[in-house]
Amino acid sequence: MIQATTIICIRHKEKIAMAGDGQVTIGQTVFKQKANKIRSLFKGEVLAGFAGATSDAFALFSRFEKKLEEYRGNLSRAAIELAKDWRMDRALRRLEALLIVANKDNSFLISGTGDVVEPDDGVIAIGSGGPFALAAARALINHTDLSAKEVALEAMKICSDICVYTNNQIIVEEL
Repeated sequence: MIQATTIICIRHKEKIAMAGDGQVTIGQTVFKQKANKIRSLFKGEVLAGFAGATSDAFALFSRFEKKLEEYRGNLSRAAIELAKDWRMDRALRRLEALLIVANKDNSFLISGTGDVVEPDDGVIAIGSGGPFALAAARALINHTDLSAKEVALEAMKICSDICVYTNNQIIVEEL
């Protein structure tokens, strides 16, 4: 299975930054170095990032974008409706990916088990390097004066030095 890993979303200083590494693997083999796992949706008002099986993630992006259109950009409602569909639809339940979605007001992790989780501290990370990126971001937020974009980039750099499934070909998007 083709896997894409590590996305982090930072809500800090009234900005949103989402960063992802570029590595895609097939089993133990690095298949691609510069993949973009982040998409700008709904006229640039929403960022979405994925970790997991790539074809599954693209299917979820498409469905999530339709939900955003259906609910006129209401991120909370679109996230909840996607999670409900994902959990209840037999074909969707087999998808192996996680999504992070964010706009100026909210950020959520969406899973196939029906979870829609908003972090208490404004930091979400997913994928194999997620715990490393999360820890680094929290430390940087608490002990530096970096912007959201700078925290996301530095957290991903730290993660790429630790996690073998995360590389340093980092793409950062900001709202």
